[in-house]
Amino acid sequence: MSIVVAVMAQGSMGAGVGKRLAESGAEVRTLLSGRSQASAERARAAGMKPMADERQLLDGADFFLSILPPGEAENLARRLAPALAALAKKPVYVDCNAISPQTAIRVAALVEATGASFVDGGIIGGPPRPGYDGPGIYASGPAVGATKVLRDWGLDWRAIDGPIGAASGLKMSYAGITKGITALGSAMMLGAARFGCAEALIAELSSSQPQIVKYLSASIPRMYDKAYRWVAEMEEISDFHGTNKPAADIYAAIARHYAALAAAEAETAPGPDNPVKTLDRVLAR
Repeated sequence: MSIVVAVMAQGSMGAGVGKRLAESGAEVRTLLSGRSQASAERARAAGMKPMADERQLLDGADFFLSILPPGEAENLARRLAPALAALAKKPVYVDCNAISPQTAIRVAALVEATGASFVDGGIIGGPPRPGYDGPGIYASGPAVGATKVLRDWGLDWRAIDGPIGAASGLKMSYAGITKGITALGSAMMLGAARFGCAEALIAELSSSQPQIVKYLSASIPRMYDKAYRWVAEMEEISDFHGTNKPAADIYAAIARHYAALAAAEAETAPGPDNPVKTLDRVLAR
């Protein structure tokens, strides 16, 4: 017996998850209105069936997976709420975005007002690809038991014991550490380059902290074309810290740092002071 899973949207993660589900025999639906030609091509390659509107997307679906840039999570829930409310049989709505627990609770309120069940989710790892079993998709909340069946459809689904907000909190904590280290490393390398000690910094790190320099040498170049998507994620991590203002301020500043790097990466003719080019020089790329 197959299942029907609706997935929004068709970025590398959404299309990758959709493809893995489709390869396992699930019917995977999506909505292409307002999406780019590249999104449409990713959906086609993933075996995702385009539907005409929100009602057709959700009608008869067992699950809906929201996999979007974090800044779009609440708006998507608002967009789908009328269609959800109109359905007698509603899919379980799983928000898999990199959002704070506070945002997840707001999205849950929008979804549950329609009578649909909501599950909090968080994705750790890169998009699915051949030879890679991940990413790990964590899920929590009172309705999480219904989602465990997704383990049988090709996903590394990890239900955890916790309320709505637990899976998002795990994602925030993990990303705050990994992407925070990348931000700190890139910031310090730019500072070292400014004062002419970058070569000495890399030499010292290589000698005394080889694991750190190895990690940064890999993570910083991979960050360039993702920095624009990490801005909203760092803002969500800032929100995650709530009244802990010093920690919240750290991640608000990291968001600005990634915004500057994203702007530098987008320049068509970067000059010698472009921070991305500077980082490449420091890393001898």
